Amino acid sequence: MTSVYCPDKTICFILDATDELNRLNDVDSILDRILLDARTLTGADAGSIFLTEGNTLRFAYVQNDTLFQSDSTNAVLYQDMTLPMGEGSIVGHAALTGETLMIDDAYELDPTLPYEFDKSFDEKSGYKTTSMLTMPIRSQENRMVGVIQLINARNERRKIIPFRPESETFLKLLANQAGVAIQRGLLNRELVLRMMQMAEMRDPTETGAHVQRVGAYCAEIYQRMAQKRGTDPREVRSYRDRIRLAAMLHDVGKVSISDTILKKPGKLTDEEFTCVKMHTISGARLFRNQTSNLDRMSMDIALRHHEKWSGSGYPGIVPDLWSPNARPGIPMQGRDIPLSARICAVADVFDALTTPRSYKDAWPVEKAYSVLEEESGSHFDPEVIEAFMDILPIITAIRERFQDNGL
Repeated sequence: MTSVYCPDKTICFILDATDELNRLNDVDSILDRILLDARTLTGADAGSIFLTEGNTLRFAYVQNDTLFQSDSTNAVLYQDMTLPMGEGSIVGHAALTGETLMIDDAYELDPTLPYEFDKSFDEKSGYKTTSMLTMPIRSQENRMVGVIQLINARNERRKIIPFRPESETFLKLLANQAGVAIQRGLLNRELVLRMMQMAEMRDPTETGAHVQRVGAYCAEIYQRMAQKRGTDPREVRSYRDRIRLAAMLHDVGKVSISDTILKKPGKLTDEEFTCVKMHTISGARLFRNQTSNLDRMSMDIALRHHEKWSGSGYPGIVPDLWSPNARPGIPMQGRDIPLSARICAVADVFDALTTPRSYKDAWPVEKAYSVLEEESGSHFDPEVIEAFMDILPIITAIRERFQDNGL
């Protein structure tokens, strides 16, 4: 790539940030990057992003260097919280009016203002909010996409200070690119969910909530594994971005299986189970014309998420995946199975165990945890199970966020 001379470090930073945003696919990865870059530009200790949903704002992402020091705090990302888009709250006012708000001390607001600072988070967490910078995020069509709120600007000595006037200018430049990236990420997520709605028409277990949970489990399991391995943060962001969406498509091949088999309440015959195995091959075939690393991972997961660490899964080595006569072959085992598929295997089985089906009640989570640990080294990759057990508070938060009675 030809380097481009860039005399201003801040402009260079924003250009680099925009370039990376363009490489990301999933909305959560995009929000994470936007918030990290915004905080870097302005020196903010913390921040959050709210996305618009009709006349409301839904909490979408948060970072806080002071409070969030451990992996378990990722559970905060899965809170289900909304605010009205209107007067009252600082975020709601910014969304309603399109006004950027710079506040030097949240506890010293003029009481005649049409908005006020909500102290409940500070009182609950022990955090002290002082300076704030709240800015609407708009699309290319000037439609309100959401609001970004940065908290507690710090100087070189880590002392809390008001946000500098130039911070608003820098943040606006980033926000212009952020709106486009967020729209793209939301569209990608929606397209995946629509694809899975087709599968849900055939198999009632393939709900939107199910695939949202499996995708989130996979992203968080990988995050934990990568941190323990010391993986480069840029690689972590890229892989986490892909696995979240790719894992949501793990069972897309079920659209090729007969309703009489998919909706059968009792035990399947050997012949029927052979037909079910073909959903892995059918799903992988959807990604034959690959245009990205996301396509490749989606194919790996669709094809391999029923392989087992011990080598007793399916479909195994398919002689010719693209042939109409393709059939399962010799199973794969161990690290020959793609990492993404090994992670998805754990996420998918856990969710199947803890979700009610036509032929069974949902298992208690403790029983499901025990089964995963018992199957470590046989069905599942031991490293993946270890990472899963490390993040149980996050697993619980994901289950609570994405429930089958609505997204």
